[in-house]
Amino acid sequence: SLDAVTTTPEHVDVLIVGAGLSGIGAACQLREHVPTKSVAVLEAREASGGTWDLFKYPGIRSDSDMFTFGFSWRPWPGDRALADGPLILDYLRTVAEEYGVDELIRYRHKVTGASWDSETAHWTVDIDHDGTPTTMTAGFLWGCSGYYHYDEPYAPDFPGADSFEGTIVHPQHWPEDLDYAGRKVVVIGSGATAVTLVPAMAPTAGHVTMLQRSPSYILSRPGRDRLATALDRLPTRVSYPVVRWANILLTGGSYQV
Repeated sequence: SLDAVTTTPEHVDVLIVGAGLSGIGAACQLREHVPTKSVAVLEAREASGGTWDLFKYPGIRSDSDMFTFGFSWRPWPGDRALADGPLILDYLRTVAEEYGVDELIRYRHKVTGASWDSETAHWTVDIDHDGTPTTMTAGFLWGCSGYYHYDEPYAPDFPGADSFEGTIVHPQHWPEDLDYAGRKVVVIGSGATAVTLVPAMAPTAGHVTMLQRSPSYILSRPGRDRLATALDRLPTRVSYPVVRWANILLTGGSYQV
């Protein structure tokens, strides 16, 4: 009947949750290796790219070399070992377009629940689409939604925050119109975000102070990969695996020191 047709949930072979680095990579591999399978990518936000589209704080860049961070099957272009956020976002969206994954992404589709049915061997996925509940089914449900909350980042509660007369900013939701020129800035923490944020703010701010609980070790490295530059004349299929593995071994070795 017509009612039965209109109420039957849409079914796909593989349903991917998240259109960031992992989601785009997963969808590309499915398109490449199992092109006959139907795939859909659900993205809660209005744009692809995940972290690299969401974060707008000054100096945002990768904290891993791009030859390791990038896809092994889609070489990172050029010899820039560390790239800024806009370059990484452009890389991701270019890859998605090349593989036709951009056409599979459904924006403003937030997954709110999922249940497995052993009898039918498929997932039933509950979705909020612009405030309207809907449902899809899938043979495989692939979670690529990251490990932290996009809407509600961790914000420590400390005494005196309510009475502070200055501006408190979380880098995950950096205001586009924030003007810190000539102002005194205190950055709490010394992780990857702080290490990129402080040098970017220092030339403009009046003074920048970093507060850290535990000292961290920082090693300065060239912005461009010398090996990648040296092998630039070789075909990419030859040079890229060499550069990639050299960086993987270097990174792994640094953790053993």
